[in-house]
Amino acid sequence: MVEQHTPRSLIVTFYGAYGRAFEGAVPVSALIRLLGAAGVDAPSVRSSVSRLKRRGFLLPARTADGAAGYELSPEARLLLEDGDRRIYGSPRLSEEWLVAVFSVPEQERHKRHLLRSRLARLGFGSVAPGVWIAPAHLHGETGRTLERLHLTTYVELFRGAHLGFAATSEAVARWWDLAALAKQHEEFLDLHEPVLRALQSGPAPTPEEAYRGYLLALDTWRRLPYADPGLPRELLPADWPGDRAAAVFAELHARLRDVGAGFVES
Repeated sequence: MVEQHTPRSLIVTFYGAYGRAFEGAVPVSALIRLLGAAGVDAPSVRSSVSRLKRRGFLLPARTADGAAGYELSPEARLLLEDGDRRIYGSPRLSEEWLVAVFSVPEQERHKRHLLRSRLARLGFGSVAPGVWIAPAHLHGETGRTLERLHLTTYVELFRGAHLGFAATSEAVARWWDLAALAKQHEEFLDLHEPVLRALQSGPAPTPEEAYRGYLLALDTWRRLPYADPGLPRELLPADWPGDRAAAVFAELHARLRDVGAGFVES
């Protein structure tokens, strides 16, 4: 498998990993240099920044010395803070489930598509048309997302236990495509476990090498805690690769993130 990193995704990943540490806006020249170290050319940085600006993720701003730059919008900061809890935190596992039940009038069916796609991106599994389910620890992020998108009118949220009739492990296998989730974890391991082994046995990376390696690993990893929302381990197959993938990312983070910050600061 060839790993794909789009310029827009890498810019979002950069802001999540390092961009918030800047005092004020990140200069355009710094974005071009820092994304260039990850293999993105200057025209791609500029066009991707323009798209992120149109989507309201980035706002044009001036740096302290008057240079042109971009800063995160308030909404983007909230999105990244939710992402921090997913990407770096351990799921608060419980036996409870969060159930989202929605109904959208036919004349607003575009909102039905938006609801489905956003619930899927949050990690919900599908129980039946208009009924989606997720681990209960996602209730806060789900509520914030629905409020931000002005979709709360169409949704009711419930929290409780699964009472039957199939075994919960069998039901989970219907609600989520576990084979597809396992494949995503395995692909992450195929790409990044060799990188970790090289770090464990080889010389320490330079700040630029650490920065590039961390940005690429994070850009791949950050999607997984959304696709796999922290399902209870006892409900998953015995050979579930998610635990190993999480451990690999955690060690890459520990070895690379702060060393890479030295390159950003320079």
